[in-house]
Amino acid sequence: MLEKKTIPYWKQIVAILTVGWIVIWIYRTVLTPIYPIISDYFGGASNAQLGNISSFYFFGYVVMQIPSGLLVDKLGKKKILIPGFIVFGLGTALVAMSTTLPMLFAGSVLAGIGCGTFYGVAYSLTAEYVPSNKRSLATAIVNSGTAVGSGLGLVSSSYFVGKGILPWQALIWITVAFIAIMVLVFIKFIKSDYVKATPKTTEVKEKELGEGNTLLKQLFRPQMIAAYVLYFSTLYTYYLIDTWLPNFLETERGFEGTAIGLVSSLVFFSAIPGALIFSRIADMIPHKKVPIIIGLELMAAAMLFFMIETQSQSLVVVGIILYGFFGKLAVEPIIISWLSQFTSRKSVATTYGVFNFFGMTASVIVPSLTGKITDVAGSMIYAFYLAIGIILVGTTIFFLVNKFAKPTEIA
Repeated sequence: MLEKKTIPYWKQIVAILTVGWIVIWIYRTVLTPIYPIISDYFGGASNAQLGNISSFYFFGYVVMQIPSGLLVDKLGKKKILIPGFIVFGLGTALVAMSTTLPMLFAGSVLAGIGCGTFYGVAYSLTAEYVPSNKRSLATAIVNSGTAVGSGLGLVSSSYFVGKGILPWQALIWITVAFIAIMVLVFIKFIKSDYVKATPKTTEVKEKELGEGNTLLKQLFRPQMIAAYVLYFSTLYTYYLIDTWLPNFLETERGFEGTAIGLVSSLVFFSAIPGALIFSRIADMIPHKKVPIIIGLELMAAAMLFFMIETQSQSLVVVGIILYGFFGKLAVEPIIISWLSQFTSRKSVATTYGVFNFFGMTASVIVPSLTGKITDVAGSMIYAFYLAIGIILVGTTIFFLVNKFAKPTEIA
């Protein structure tokens, strides 16, 4: 009799978390290609007001990062993840029922609070269960869910809503159904108990971190601060692309109809091979993660500059693809994997929560700030110049800190 083979739990975790990100990112991107339609629906909303849709969502998301990380480390992942996704579903339903902008903003905040529980759970699970020699690659696979979800959100709304096949609310209700399914998946597959998979490794890590170190000292050592600054600069550009690229393509580069969503989605789909390739390289040469991170950040800035400087639609598409290949989704798994060496097993979710809190503050700032810059300057290109400058500053700080940090400060 053949013995039934079971899929290793870490592989199940990777698959579940990937789908979780797909659902979250469908919600995050489904409205951005149809901002003009949303504006008309609410009586002529300004660019700044449209940007606030994302800013309010990310405000709720960012506010939850540190509290949810502390709660996950204290109560366990499953006890935080499932209620969080239920709140996400309630907020999304409120968005679908909105008849006024304040009601839409309230739903966005609630959805953000619910989603705010996912990040710490996701990367504490991968840090605990995924073998260390596969961690960058596994994180890249999980992150690919953000690319797939973004692409689905952008294309579906551009086609179904842009062509008048469905009202915008219908796609939000479909997202609510996906969220409900994910809650059932979490209930069935996420384990409640904590499994200490590699006790020897974790004991060594505790010694490396130093028995006298407080959590606060661990969280604000020089390398961690540099990582926060770098992540902020990375996400600033990413959420500029996420929330305003469709509008930029339509109003300043002449793209029309379904092409807006299709071209915008390329930045996410091109990120998948980039993330897998560079994460695999980082796993093969783990001592070179810092140079790889710096190189990817500089290439992303260069491709973004190329994209906004050209007037040719074909070259704009090339720039979008290359930015996706080298950008946030390619570099983020390597940063997360590199960060794990500074993380105590007792505070994994808290560490990633603080890290994501500082990075995601960019997502609160950039949507509405970009709208205001566009309203005042009459062009979005100045917002892109600002983003490129922020990337260069963040990368420089990360480089300098890691170049001159004392060996005793490196875990």
